[in-house]
Formats: sequence, C-alpha cells, structure tokens
Amino acid sequence: MRLKSNPTTATASTGAQVEDFQDFVAARGTHLYRTACLLTGGDTHLAEDLVQETLGRRRRRIDNPVGYAQTVLVNTFISLRRKKSSREQPVAEVRDRAERTGDADLRLTLLRALARLTPQDRAVLVLRYWEDRSVEETATALRLTSGVVRSRSGRALARLRDQLGADFPEFAES
Repeated sequence: MRLKSNPTTATASTGAQVEDFQDFVAARGTHLYRTACLLTGGDTHLAEDLVQETLGRRRRRIDNPVGYAQTVLVNTFISLRRKKSSREQPVAEVRDRAERTGDADLRLTLLRALARLTPQDRAVLVLRYWEDRSVEETATALRLTSGVVRSRSGRALARLRDQLGADFPEFAES
C-alpha cells in the first residue's frame, strides 16, 4: 500500500524549510563570511565562494546547524587548498588605491601574515582565537585531538610572531 502525500502539506513544509533556511542565512551569514575572510587571508571573492558552498551543503534536520555550517566551512576551505587550481595565478600585490588608516594597516598586516600560514594552521588560529572556541571545540570541528590543536596553535602563533617581526608593535600602537 502506497501513501499519497498531500500537495498542500508538502508545499507548506517546503515553504517552512525555505523560510527557516533564509532565517539561518540572515542570522549567521555575516559571521560565516567573516570567518571565511580570515581563513582565506582576506580574499573576499574566495570567502564568498566558501560561504556559498557551505550554505549549499545544508541538510534538512541537523541538531546544531551553526556548528555544522562552521565545520563545513572549515573543511571546504582545507579541501579547496589541497586541490589548488592550476588555472589561477596568484599575484604579489593587488593594485587597489584605498586610503588606509592605522586599524586598516594592522588588519592588512595580520591578514597577510595569516595567509602565509598553512591552511590547517590558519584554521586552528581562526577557530581558537577569532571565533574564541575552546581547544575541544576546535578539535571537534577540525577532526583533530586536543593535543594536536594545542601544539599546532602554539607553533602557528610562533610562526605568526616570526612573520610579524619587530615591526608589529608599531602597528599595534597606532
């Protein structure tokens, strides 16, 4: 015996799912985008692509949609870095002539330094210190052990400090 679905109920259910998804995007989209910008080292176009890919992988019933979206975002970023496209050619500097203030200089310096870290190290630092997640939450999101997250974050912070060098206090004080 086959049950027939009521078209009115199916449409109402689909409409509610779309509305729930739109509410989720409105509430968390900006946060996901900021995280993606940090992960990509300030590449806003790639960050938009990551967020779009993340939101495209949504599932119907998830206990923790925020955690799921963050995990998908980070995993998508890491897997994208593994598949580096041979079609894209990086350039040393983008020729934008925007006026920069002290805070913008500090942000750009930090973004450049983050971009020179490995994707895994960058993901650990962004989740631990930008997202303010615990070691355990970061380990769960990246599918690592807590010990690996601790050691990786310590080494990544040391690399970041080395990259920033002696000029960093000048940026931090302006």
